[in-house]
Amino acid sequence: MKKLLLVILLSTAFSFLLSAQGDEGALRKTIDQLEASIAKEEKELSRLKAGKASKQKLVNSLARQIEKRNALINARDRQIKQLNSDISKAEKRVGELSSTLSALEKNCAQLAVEAYRNYKNNNSLAYILSASTTLETARRIASLRSATLFRQSQIERLSIAREDVRKERENLATKREEVAAAKKKLDKQRAKMREERDLAKATIRQMSKKEQRVQASMAEHEKRLNAAISELRKLSKGNTTGGKFTLSTRGLKIPVSGGRVVRYNGNTAEIVGSKNSAVNSIFEGKVMKISRNKINNKYDVYIAHGEYISSYANLSAVSVKQGETVAKNQKIGTIATMVNPSTMEVEYKILFAIHAPSAKTVMKASNLFR
Repeated sequence: MKKLLLVILLSTAFSFLLSAQGDEGALRKTIDQLEASIAKEEKELSRLKAGKASKQKLVNSLARQIEKRNALINARDRQIKQLNSDISKAEKRVGELSSTLSALEKNCAQLAVEAYRNYKNNNSLAYILSASTTLETARRIASLRSATLFRQSQIERLSIAREDVRKERENLATKREEVAAAKKKLDKQRAKMREERDLAKATIRQMSKKEQRVQASMAEHEKRLNAAISELRKLSKGNTTGGKFTLSTRGLKIPVSGGRVVRYNGNTAEIVGSKNSAVNSIFEGKVMKISRNKINNKYDVYIAHGEYISSYANLSAVSVKQGETVAKNQKIGTIATMVNPSTMEVEYKILFAIHAPSAKTVMKASNLFR
């Protein structure tokens, strides 16, 4: 059973990288892509349920779907926060515009009263003709024209302010509707994820002993890993960067900031952390290879310490480049999510491994951190 869970962990975890995107359009695009991918996986799940596919395939598909839904939930959470921020700004804007509008309305009302009073008590024509000189007549005409233009400009400002308030209130109402819709979709995704998690756990319990033995899959995974390390051993031969690392090196820090080891298996360690935890190099070395895993869309980083190699699998982002020299405990990337196959809960985890220059030399990851 433990082997089955490890294989699911290694080969079926799938999530989408959600970088910090401030742009609303980019966030909406991410959500659309996730929803499209989830819809595609739902068709695959329906096909597996209707057919005679093995329970293992069904669990693998469910694990991928749970990761995708978790990524979508995170994106929806970010969208709601963004919309709530927009709503706060819109509410402040409506308040400012309403205050300006109120002042303009009051001012225009006063101007109207004054204009009526002047018209009633001092006929404009009489006001002009009563001037004693030609210069005074010109000044009075200019004064009346200026007053008229001022009243017209205030009326135009009032009209614009009313339109601005109307538009901003419409925008505010739209944002509130979007928040309500996003929350509704978020609740739906959470309910779906709970259903899929329960189905996966039930399916695992129903598996036969034979289905739980997946040694062939394990062997295939180990074969691919050993092939990759074999090639890296050739590349790291003669490397002197981080050459103080030896078989007896001890007391190193766990390569996940604030993380803890949940399982050792020979030269490998499963290390859990929290969201956005930094993944660090265990020792000074040279970045030999950065690859993107085709199975789970995550990054794997390989660092040579002298001729020893440490590998860090399941990173959501990488902050170093191939060929770069890194210091001991330097950040090389960020932890990514995986589905815990025993609970079907989403957690943040990396798979760490240490490899000696010779494949015949036995390394134990547990020795490094003692």
